[in-house]
Amino acid sequence: MSENSRQRLALLGSTGSIGTQALEVVAAHPGRFEVTVLSAHKNVELLAQQARAVGARLAITTDESRYETLKQLLDGSGIEVGAGQSALQEAVQRPDVDTVLGAIVGFAGLQSTLAAIEAGKKIALANKETLVVAGELVMKRAAETGAQILPVDSEHSALFQCLVGEDPDAVEKIMLTASGGPFLGRKPNYLVNVKASHALQHPNWTMGAKISIDSATLMNKGLEMIEAKWLFGLRDEQIEVVVHPQSIVHSLVQFCDGSLKAQLGLPDMKLPIQYALAYPQRLPNTFKRFDFKDYGKLTFEAPDLKTFRNLALAIEAMNGGGNMPCILNAANEVVVGAFLQNKIGFLEMSETIESVLQGVPFVAHPDLQALEDSDTEARYVAAELVKKSALTNY
Repeated sequence: MSENSRQRLALLGSTGSIGTQALEVVAAHPGRFEVTVLSAHKNVELLAQQARAVGARLAITTDESRYETLKQLLDGSGIEVGAGQSALQEAVQRPDVDTVLGAIVGFAGLQSTLAAIEAGKKIALANKETLVVAGELVMKRAAETGAQILPVDSEHSALFQCLVGEDPDAVEKIMLTASGGPFLGRKPNYLVNVKASHALQHPNWTMGAKISIDSATLMNKGLEMIEAKWLFGLRDEQIEVVVHPQSIVHSLVQFCDGSLKAQLGLPDMKLPIQYALAYPQRLPNTFKRFDFKDYGKLTFEAPDLKTFRNLALAIEAMNGGGNMPCILNAANEVVVGAFLQNKIGFLEMSETIESVLQGVPFVAHPDLQALEDSDTEARYVAAELVKKSALTNY
């Protein structure tokens, strides 16, 4: 593909926070990008609007019960309609797709990412769970097929930008920055009473519900540590987290000579989205610029692992390896869903995840089937614990 040709995109999860912002990036650069495939889960009304607006060739709902509705909404448009995971996996391998943006939240995004890897596509990956659950398998297969994986998470995009042109062997450690979320500095006696509505109020970023809760519990940072391990080929001890409430320094790399490189910018997900889609080029934009005069100081501190135990559990899972990150992720998805429905308390999320990690059998070297089995079992165990908790508390 020449630099002047339009890059043909499949945007998976187009109705979510990352997907809608990606469409804004695409609209700002009509000569650079063309959207051929869009997908969503239940929000087929918005999906149909998006598909018509960008002139997509295919729109897919992964909720097969919404297929007929989507088909009716796109009747007469000439846009092909598909449904289910199999349709998604076929779509990412189409010859009229150059780049796949993986923005499906959770374990559900794994199979489509693997399908894109098999086809050797360029993948802009916003679905961190893919690497959390199956990082070793994913990166090994990407190396074999020549598929390029570019991070969309702001922290991993920052690390990637800092590492361009550097010798990987010269990396001493990386530091992922965390805002600390809406409960920075709070202690358990406060957190025991918080509800989902409080946790969704992130001070710096506009994100979907799942990621907002993960940010509030610091689980998001734990998942990012595991993602960074596989994405950049790091050892566990090379990965640190530092709390940076202003969210201006998006992450740092320390090299063997003691020097540090950091990527800075205002908290705006459109920047890492654009960087991943356009790489290796940098495209101009009209995003608001950072001005040091607007910030009296930038501060950094260690995370509170005793209060925000999800981060400690994620570190434990990363160090344990095998299927532990898969179990961690599955349990977390269940408890976050329960918390959003006020079925479980904020602190109970960590207690439940810890119990699931202890209750699901450990597999040292899982294949894909073993990971799928671990995911299923962990979700079942977590759901049963949530039920017991709900009966006890209410």
